[in-house]
Amino acid sequence: MSQPSPDVYEQGRGMDAHNKVMREIRSRNDASYEPDEPTRVWIDRDNTPDGVVDSLTIVLNTGGCRWARAGGCTMCGYVAESVDGGTVAHEDLLAQIDAALEQERETHDGTCRQVKIYTSGSFLDEREVPAETRQAIADAFGDRDRIVVESLPDFVDREKIADFREQGLAVDVAIGLETATDRVRHDCVNKYFDFADFEDACAEALAADAGVKAYLLMKPPFLSESEAIEDMISSVERCAAVDGCHTVSMNPTNVQRYTMVEQLYFDGGYRPPWLWSVAEVLRETVEEDVTVVSDPVGHGSDRGPHNCGECDEHVQTAIKDFNLRQDPSVFTQVECECERTWDVVREREKSYSLPLAQ
Repeated sequence: MSQPSPDVYEQGRGMDAHNKVMREIRSRNDASYEPDEPTRVWIDRDNTPDGVVDSLTIVLNTGGCRWARAGGCTMCGYVAESVDGGTVAHEDLLAQIDAALEQERETHDGTCRQVKIYTSGSFLDEREVPAETRQAIADAFGDRDRIVVESLPDFVDREKIADFREQGLAVDVAIGLETATDRVRHDCVNKYFDFADFEDACAEALAADAGVKAYLLMKPPFLSESEAIEDMISSVERCAAVDGCHTVSMNPTNVQRYTMVEQLYFDGGYRPPWLWSVAEVLRETVEEDVTVVSDPVGHGSDRGPHNCGECDEHVQTAIKDFNLRQDPSVFTQVECECERTWDVVREREKSYSLPLAQ
């Protein structure tokens, strides 16, 4: 992967202590990846402003998130899969798109109407994806209905979005906000921007006739279970009040390799969120003027969001059902004795004594 370095424009942002620790942890990774192969490609169904549609998701293998190279977010290990050297050539990025399209042809009947393109950082950062590549990708997917691209607020620019709008594509910009609480974003996640910057990015997207999908992080390190639930409910409410933000994707933290969260996990200082907590937030925010969805990655494993092990698949199924139907009654169909343990954890766990249960 690209070796972490503070010698970029991010130096002095975030928490210096966090960045120093993160650079040391990331430097332990010596894996390498091919520049012409995408990191991941899959097809699923998504709830969009136009209804439920099939989505082709492509994770491009780029030179890595520039914020992660400075140290980066405490929970994010995606940069560990980036290409060594810091940049990927235009031709290699298009080869990755071709590989994704080939996989779509082999596994799906017809073309997906929505395409989601992610990187280890920001698709709209031209150091990761050059302007000519962005324009070529817009041309390649001009026959689809909607495209989603991920970016930090810094790089959201109406002229970049115009490449896709000129193709007639509906555009959503996915922004990794993580939380609407600046203190939590700065101190727990080590993300440098403020909620006001997210609001400005939403305004820029709206000016380009694009929408925004906010990514929130359920239970970053250093928060108790109850604090994490309260923070998510408040964050959804604040996102719903921002013009242009039509969807919130709540991502429960999973323990990714070469991260501060993994170090805490190994030291017995972190437990991923309970799936009951995910369901609670979805129930409590269903009336907000925004679509709230969640896709617990690694559910049921020790390193992912989980309950007791007996009920995890049932709760996960209910969450996926909720994503498509937005009907909280799905959660009345699942129950387990471990809810009582979860209740005790919410009541008694404090930041200085977490995790209270595994």
